[in-house]
Amino acid sequence: MEVAARTAIALLLALAVASGCLCGGAQGRHHRHTKHTRHNSAHAPSQAPGPASSRRHAPPHAPGASPPAPPPPSSSSGAGGAAPAPAPETAAGGAAAVYDVVKDFGAVGDGVADDTDAIKTAWDTACSEDGDGVVLAAAGYSFLVHSTVFTGPCQGSVTIQLDGTMVAPSDPDKWPANNKRNWLVFYNAHGTTLRGAGLIDGKGQKWWDLPCKAHKGQGGSSGHGASCDSPVALRFFTSNNVTVQGLRVQNSPEFHFRFDSCRGVVVSGLSISSPQQSPNTDGIHIENTQDVLVANTAVSNGDDCVSIGAGALNVRIENVTCALGHGISIGSLGKQGTRACVANVTVRNAVIRRSDNGVRIKTWQGGSGSVSSVAFENVRMDAVRNPIIIDQYYCLSRTCENATTAVFVSGVSYAGIRGTYDARSPPIHFGCSDAVPCTNITLADVELLPAASSSGQAADEPFCWNVYGNAAAPTVPPVACLMDGVPGNYADKSSLKCY
Repeated sequence: MEVAARTAIALLLALAVASGCLCGGAQGRHHRHTKHTRHNSAHAPSQAPGPASSRRHAPPHAPGASPPAPPPPSSSSGAGGAAPAPAPETAAGGAAAVYDVVKDFGAVGDGVADDTDAIKTAWDTACSEDGDGVVLAAAGYSFLVHSTVFTGPCQGSVTIQLDGTMVAPSDPDKWPANNKRNWLVFYNAHGTTLRGAGLIDGKGQKWWDLPCKAHKGQGGSSGHGASCDSPVALRFFTSNNVTVQGLRVQNSPEFHFRFDSCRGVVVSGLSISSPQQSPNTDGIHIENTQDVLVANTAVSNGDDCVSIGAGALNVRIENVTCALGHGISIGSLGKQGTRACVANVTVRNAVIRRSDNGVRIKTWQGGSGSVSSVAFENVRMDAVRNPIIIDQYYCLSRTCENATTAVFVSGVSYAGIRGTYDARSPPIHFGCSDAVPCTNITLADVELLPAASSSGQAADEPFCWNVYGNAAAPTVPPVACLMDGVPGNYADKSSLKCY
């Protein structure tokens, strides 16, 4: 009996030990599986065009942003080694996959080697991945990039974080003969952000010096409409919900930015510059695009600071400083008999310095369509030659003729326009079409005085031609040339409005 009892007890102890080992083994396998799943979720960018060594990095912290939360403490049961790093968070979590054009895609960044393929491949790789991606062109590098197109739509949203320098080829002869109209194009790139503390340099000097370019001479005009093609530095085409922020852009051969057929555009915190003599170097051009905000931006250039073309709708320009160029312009519109529609444009809290024009609407004879619901508010002028101007006889030659049709300009208000003007031109010029008068033009709190540089020079009175409206408060100088009411055929003309 005693032997049998000892045998039974031994058997029970053996069963208990075996059961404990089995339970512990099951728990250990489950823990390792959990870590494996988390590790696999942090896979490197897939689907080359990216090189096999492509890696994801934690994105640089934005100024003022909170750092990502630290990983949770490890709950390892003594298997050894730290828990793997957490996977990059998607848009819902805030962090994004980062594609470094130097470390991951082989860009050289010395300003001499061609880095086009590296940057384009980084874009293509980020664009093919779900979630948010950041293409990083880091500070301390200069990337030579030839003409290229960043094509979407992307699987997620892509940000190009440019903290270094991006330069164009400086010699026009190095550009393809059939591709000299655009440098960096974003096509169908919905949800794209282009931002950073870096510089984009269009290297425009040799383009401006081409024999086919008209140059600004003493008392002359710039070469708008010159016959030879030159590239726009950055063009967004059919791209919705795009943001451009914080960059410096200089010396574009032609327009610095152009937005065509886009919707939902935010441009803020830019510095755009080119020499005063550089032809056709508009800072920001907006055409066939709606729902646009341009804010907190400084432009010094040789043409329009901001130009608004046909098809622009719901455009706000706020806290913008313009210098040396042609001011803020709507137009030119209606060239060669075309129909042009612009509506709901507000320019507010702007400063315009030593420019040929201040706030301008310009249309060609013979066009159609309308400009309506435009407000210029709180604009400071500093020695501007034509602070307020509507010109419906816009022409770049001496062969333009009057026509029986024109773009209908109506509902334009000027409020809080103050400062000084170059007395070589009248401070206010309303030159409206013989066939289609301007209507509902209003002025309030306008005070424009001759600049100190115009001392001793006779100042012209405001000029009006076929314009209806009123000055709601006394203006300086007085604007007595506006006609009251509406023209007799106003009902017919109001049908010309696009919206």
